[in-house]
Amino acid sequence: MFWRSTVLLITAMPPAPPENRAAYLVDKHGKPLEVRPAPYTAPGPDEIVIKNEAVAINPVDGAVQLAGSTMLPWLKYPCIQGSDVSGVVVDVGSGGEAERLFKAGDRIVGLAVGTDKRANRASEGAFQQYTVLRCQLASKIPDDLPCERACVLPLALSTAACGLFMADHLALDKPRVLQQLGADEEARDSSSPAVVIVWGGSTSVGSNAIQLARAAGYEVFSTASPKNFEYVQSLGASVVFDYRAADTVARIVDALRGKTCAGALAIGTRSLEACIDIVAAVPGRKFVSQASVPVDMQDVPKSMLGFLKVMLGLMWWNVSVGLKAMFKRVSTRFIWGTDLMENEVGPVIYRDFLPGALAEGQYQAKPDPVIAGTGLESIQKGIEVCKKGVSAAKVVVTL
Repeated sequence: MFWRSTVLLITAMPPAPPENRAAYLVDKHGKPLEVRPAPYTAPGPDEIVIKNEAVAINPVDGAVQLAGSTMLPWLKYPCIQGSDVSGVVVDVGSGGEAERLFKAGDRIVGLAVGTDKRANRASEGAFQQYTVLRCQLASKIPDDLPCERACVLPLALSTAACGLFMADHLALDKPRVLQQLGADEEARDSSSPAVVIVWGGSTSVGSNAIQLARAAGYEVFSTASPKNFEYVQSLGASVVFDYRAADTVARIVDALRGKTCAGALAIGTRSLEACIDIVAAVPGRKFVSQASVPVDMQDVPKSMLGFLKVMLGLMWWNVSVGLKAMFKRVSTRFIWGTDLMENEVGPVIYRDFLPGALAEGQYQAKPDPVIAGTGLESIQKGIEVCKKGVSAAKVVVTL
């Protein structure tokens, strides 16, 4: 009897969770990431767990490593960074939306929000073997899309989507999968569309903003360096201008004659000032969504004094640009790329649009990846490569 009870007890025990490892930011002093064992966290009702196959590096990852305690004072150390991840579903939370959308074995891409103040938990960071993702921030990907290409999307896609579609930003019509359009919608799309300005079209955010705006039925004017003109046009921009040219603002204003501007998305140094000048001079929406600041966050000093000097300069710039916008009657707003985790834009993009758009070939996983290495130990190298800068590309580490 004792033997039989023991057998029943053993067979009834749940399987042991997978062994997890992570590349930790161990404290606020910016030390290199430390790879070590990490807890495996089971998913909640609206969550999934994926086994990561590839992660992408964003400039903010290096900036947080240098000045995390001043940039993101809510971080709990040791923390797990990373926003961009692609892999395979291994566990699905029960009793919620996740069960309807996903199953074990699905290949997905998702936005990891572990360092966002509203999450602030290590299990939702990308730089580990197993990540908890919120189901409204994850999409199935087609079999012919490798994870190392898919993982370039999430943070840039989300930032662009927030700037274009959130009600307190440009509030554009939502993107649609072409195969799902009805006859009335196709007829509307064939009429003269309003123009969205995307300043910085070859960047990660710009690459996604162009495609999203086109999928929403808008024409796109963009800027880039001449070597990237063809790339930006391949994403859907009808006209591309050299962002370095002194007459670019005037040329864009001239190209908008007879058209209506739906607003602008500003990416890169001095992009906000240029976009304010453009939307102020043409008919249409007087609004600029701002995706970047005039400070390279990779160069933010570690010392409090140095950081304060940078912040004072940033405050002065903010005041001067704010006065310019007010004088020209243009509204601006900074984009926080994870805001879609708490509004309707998240499901619209990740549930309703992206899976079908990727499957139909309507949406490209761009920019192309630059593989910095393999394994969690290569993530620190990836951060260093990202600091040096890449053009029309994104740094990726395979796992």
